[in-house]
Order: sequence, then structure tokens, then C-alpha cells
Amino acid sequence: MALPERLQRTISTTSFRVAAITVAAYLAFAGLVVGFLLWQTNRVMTSQVLATLDGEAQQLRAEEQAGGTQALVRAVETRSSSGGPGLYFLGDARGTKLAGNLSRLPPEVAGSPTGGVFRYSPDIASAREHLAVAIPVKVGGGLMLIVGRDVEDQRRFASEMGTVYFLALGFLTLGGLVAGIAIGRVALRRIETINVAARSIMDGDLSRRIAVTGSGDEYDALALNLNAMLDRIEALMNGLREVSDNIAHDLKTPLTRLRNAAEAALRETGEDAYRVGLEHTIEKADELIKTFNSLLLVARLEAGALEGNAERFDIGRAVRDVAELYEPVAEERNMQLHVNVGSVPEFTGNRQLIVQAVVNLIENAIKYSGKRQQTDDALISIDLKDRADAVDIIVGDNGPGIAEEDRERVLKRFVRLEKSRTEPGTGLGLSLVQAVARLHGGSVRLEDNAPGLRVVLTLPRRPSEG
Repeated sequence: MALPERLQRTISTTSFRVAAITVAAYLAFAGLVVGFLLWQTNRVMTSQVLATLDGEAQQLRAEEQAGGTQALVRAVETRSSSGGPGLYFLGDARGTKLAGNLSRLPPEVAGSPTGGVFRYSPDIASAREHLAVAIPVKVGGGLMLIVGRDVEDQRRFASEMGTVYFLALGFLTLGGLVAGIAIGRVALRRIETINVAARSIMDGDLSRRIAVTGSGDEYDALALNLNAMLDRIEALMNGLREVSDNIAHDLKTPLTRLRNAAEAALRETGEDAYRVGLEHTIEKADELIKTFNSLLLVARLEAGALEGNAERFDIGRAVRDVAELYEPVAEERNMQLHVNVGSVPEFTGNRQLIVQAVVNLIENAIKYSGKRQQTDDALISIDLKDRADAVDIIVGDNGPGIAEEDRERVLKRFVRLEKSRTEPGTGLGLSLVQAVARLHGGSVRLEDNAPGLRVVLTLPRRPSEG
């Protein structure tokens, strides 16, 4: 007969299997304990009976030694008439009964020098037999003396104890199975909640999350980890969608211009016109290649592909070299470039990527400082602060700045805040800086420079540099 589907699913859960294995192990151990207890109980009762029989045998031998055969007969008759559990048989050499409450000589005991177990009928009218233990006793005059004891009560007690023990094991087995089914259903209910959420997510609902009960158990820990993973996946998917849209928007215009320039060159006549058209086409193609190279570099940085290319170098000198390279550019645009870089111990990291990040920050500062609304001169500051656990590279300007609500978004790829997108650029500068920071375990912060923007690139030191 097939089990109900719900019960089959419960039995097939890991929780039920664990509970069943635990119950089985417990029952096996309990069975060993019960068996040992029964054996020990039987051994103790047997020892007590044998000790009692041995004591009676010594007393009867003393009676026989003190008063002879007649004294022994009287002692056996007296003990036989007391109505207790004691059993006695005194006979001559031929086995004829002289005294005692046993009707015959038990053959199980007569042929054994140490005695044995036998059955007898305490009442002639009753067919029910009792279990007894007896030992032979050496006496004089060619007599045979058997001293025994009825152990039916002990046997019944041991049997009842065994029944109780095995019933207890049966109830434990039943309770363990019921508990296993209950635990399996609870686990199945929690797992089913996760499965429902997973199926909904696979159907396209990336906003769906796994419910957390607040109990703080391992299922809640699993749900929290899965929800964090889903948040990351949703952010990556949204970022991929946004990047795809931005790529389509940002590359469509230069490609269109490139095609128009080539088409215009074809309409012109003369070698000079063709040459100018080709030069313009190559220039636009170089811009596109630069964009794709930057995009590829950001992707490789976020994947950690360049993490192993670390070296020890003078980061202060590297920042000063980049600043000196851009001083003529700043002067040409009537901008002041202030560099405040002191002596910094050697830093371990990817020198080329850190220099590229500083270049991007300075280029952004130069580009957007020219769009300021103030009448004073444009000012760009480059500072380097050495701390015990990190190095801060700070680039500030007095341009229009970035609104606080846009500072996190502008760190994404292809994000450009000017709606007309007439300013040259790819929108990859700050995203590359953030990728370099993440590769080194650091961070990028955009702050208000009052006026303008202040970008703080934090690069933590490695433990070996301490």
C-alpha cells in the first residue's frame, strides 16, 4: 500500500533521517543497557539463592554431625513443614524418601555435583510447575540430601522486568518516529518556503526574498545569506541592464559620427579630402577603442584578474609625478594645482592601476573645474595622508560638485550626470577608480568640498607593511 505523498516527502527529508538514525542509535544503546540490566539482575538473584542454599547446607551438615541421622531427619522435616520457599529431599542410598517436601529426587540435581535448575509441582492437584534451584549436600551414612529453593517469584519478577523494558523500548521507538515525522514536517515547511521563493525568482521576480522567522536558527541564517546573495544578484542585474543601456546610448553617437564622416569623405573628391576623412575616422575609432579598453579594464579589476601584480613602491613620488605631468595642462586652462604630498613609506600595491586612478581623478577635477560659477580662479588640490593602517589620496576642486543623492550613482559605469552628454568622456573614470580601490581592499568617498567635489581614495596597507 502506497504511503500518502505528504508522508513520503516527510520521511524522505534529511531531518527525519537524522532523527531516525538518532533514535536507532539510542535504541541500540538502550537495548544493550537493558540486556545488561536483565543479566545483572538475574546474576544477583542467582547469587543470593546460591548463598542461601549454601548456608542451609552448612547448617544441616552441622545438625547431622552433632546428632547423627535422626537429628538430620528431624531438621529436614522441620524445615519442610515451615511452608517457606525452601525445598528438601532426604533419601537413602537407593533413593527412597526419608524426609522432605519434594516428592521425588530431581534427576537434574542428582547427577550433578554442583546442583542445577529443575521444575516441580508444588501441589499434586495442580498441573502448573514452578522453577526451582537445588544443590546436593554431602552427609554421612550413605544418605542423599538435596537442598533447594523455589525461584518462581524471582523468575516472574525478571520476566515482568524484561516486559517493562521492552515495552519502554517500543514506546521510545514509536515516540522517536513520531518526533522524527514532526521534525521532518517542520523542516519541510521551512525548505518549502525557500523553494517557493526560489521558483518565484527563477520565474523573473528578482525582488522576491525568503521569509525570516526571527528565531535565529540555522534556517534563518541560511535565509539571510540567500537574501544577501539575491540582493547582490539583483544589484548586478540592474547594473548590467544599466550598463547595456548606457553602452547603447554612449556608443551609438560616436559610431554614427564615424559613419557620417566616412560617408562625407566618400562624397568629396580629391586625395586631400579622402586623407582628412580617414584621419577623422581613425581619431573617432581611437576614442571608441579607448572606451572599450577602459570598460575591459574595469571588468577585469572587478573580477580581481590583476590582483597578483603587486609591488612595493613610493606612492608619494608616484602621486607627485602625476601631478607634475598635469601642471602644464592646469596652467593652460588658468587653473591652480596645489600638491601637498609629504614623505610616505613604501606602499605595496599595483603601481600602474593606482597611478591610473590618480590620473582619472585629476582629469575629472580639471574637466569640471572649468564649469564653476564663481569668479575666482579654479583650484585643484592633491593631498596624500599617511595613516597607520591606510593611505588616503585626496583630490578636490572648486567646481560645481555633485549632489549628495547622485554621489553613489556616479561611481557606476557609463553614468554621466550632464543630461545633454555634450562633454567629452565615457563615464568610466570614477568607476575605474572604485574598481582599483576594491581590488586593493579600499574604498572611494565623494564629499562636499564647499564648493566643489572632494574625492577620497583610501588604500589600506597590507599586514606585512606594519
